[in-house]
Amino acid sequence: MEQQSKGSAFALLPLLIFILLFIGTGIITKDFASMPINVAVLIASTVALAMNHKEKLSRKLEIFIKGAGHENIVLMVIIFVLAGAFSSVARGMGAVDATVNLGLSLLPPNLLMIGLFIIGCFISLTMGTSMGTVVALAPIGIGIAEQTDIPMALAMATVIGGAMFGDNLSMISDTTIAAARTQNTAMSDKFKTNFLIVLPGAFITAIILWIITSGNHVNTLGDYSYNLVKVLPYLTVLIVAILGVNVLIVLIGGTIFAGVIGLIDGSYTGTTLIQAASEGVISMEDIAIVALFIGGMIGIIQHNGGIDYLLHFVTSRIRSKKGAEFGIAGLVSVADISTANNTISIIMTGPLAKNIADKYDVQPRKSASILDIFAACWQGLVPYGGQILAATSLAAISPLSVLPYSFYPVLLGVCGAIAIWIGYPKAKKEVSS
Repeated sequence: MEQQSKGSAFALLPLLIFILLFIGTGIITKDFASMPINVAVLIASTVALAMNHKEKLSRKLEIFIKGAGHENIVLMVIIFVLAGAFSSVARGMGAVDATVNLGLSLLPPNLLMIGLFIIGCFISLTMGTSMGTVVALAPIGIGIAEQTDIPMALAMATVIGGAMFGDNLSMISDTTIAAARTQNTAMSDKFKTNFLIVLPGAFITAIILWIITSGNHVNTLGDYSYNLVKVLPYLTVLIVAILGVNVLIVLIGGTIFAGVIGLIDGSYTGTTLIQAASEGVISMEDIAIVALFIGGMIGIIQHNGGIDYLLHFVTSRIRSKKGAEFGIAGLVSVADISTANNTISIIMTGPLAKNIADKYDVQPRKSASILDIFAACWQGLVPYGGQILAATSLAAISPLSVLPYSFYPVLLGVCGAIAIWIGYPKAKKEVSS
C-alpha cells in the first residue's frame, strides 16, 4: 500500500469556520437565514488565504483561482445560471402552473410527493446526473408546494432524494464510472451490488412520503385547469434529458422552447422574454459565486494538507475486512463533506480505497458500491453542495431547511452501513473491467 501523507489538521480550519458560521449561527439564533452563505464562505476563504505564511499571497491566490476554476465547479456555475433562466422563463409563460395542475388532476394529493420522488429516481437513473434532475424537477416541486400545504423544504428534499438515487446507480453517471474504474470492476457488477443495497432505502422513503403527506390539503379549489401546450416545455426537457442529451443543451433548448410558446400565446413580448431570462440568471448569480469560492477554498485546504490529514486519520484505524469497508466509507465521506462534490471525492479517494480493498480482500464491486453510496449520501446532505444549493436557490429557502426532510440520502447511508455490518450482498465471482 502506498504511504499516505499525514497532512495537517490545521489546514481544515477554513472549512471548520465555514461550517460554524453557516450552521452554528443558525443554531444560536434559531434562524438559519441569519448568516448568509455567501458571507460565511467569503470569511472562510479569507482565512484560507491568510494561512500558510511560507507561501506568497500571489501563489495562494493562484491555488485559490485554480480550485475555483476546476472544470466541475465551472460547469456547476453554468448549470446554475441556465437553470435560473429556464425556471424564470417557464414560470412566466405559465408552464409551472399548467404542469402542477396536470399532476393535481391525475394524482391524489397524498401521492404527489411519492410521484415526484419516483419521477426523480427515473430521470436521474436514465440521464445520469443529479444536477440535471434537480434543475429540471425543482420548478415542478415548487409549484406543487405552492398549491398544497406540503412544505416547500419537503418538496425540494424529495427532488434532491430522487436525484441522488439515480446519480448513485446510473450506468452513465460520472460517479458510477469513477467508482468502477478506480476499483477495476465492471459497471454492471457494481450496479447489481449497489442496487441490492439501496433499494430498501427507496421503498422506505416512498412509504415515509406517503405517511407524512396523507391528508394534506390543496389550496386551489375545484377543477385543475391546464393548457397542455404550456406543459410541453417540461415534458420536452424531461424526455430529452432521459434520452441522454447534455444538460446544458437541455436547459438552453428548454428555455428557448418555453420562450417561443410564450411569444406565440401572448405571455411574452420580445422585451419581457429577455427580461424574464435575465431575472432568472440574476437570481442564481449569488449561489454561483458561492460555488466558485467553495472551490477555491477547497483548493487551498487540499494544498495545505487538510485532505491528506483526513485520509490518513481514517486509514490508520483499519484492522479487519469489515473495518476496511467502513474505512472506505469513511474516506469518501470525509472527502465529500470537505469538497462538496461526489465525483471529485470518489476520484480523490478511489486509488487509496483500491489499495485497502486489495489488502483486506474486499471485492471490487463492493468497494466501488461503498464509494458511490457514501459519496451520494453526503452529497445529498451537505447544505453547501451543488444539488441542495440549486434546489433551495430556485425555491428561495434556506439550504438547511431541507435537511429534516432528507429521508433518502440518510437511508442511503443507513443501508450502506447495514450492508457492511452484515456482509451483504454475499461475495460472488466477478469480471474485472
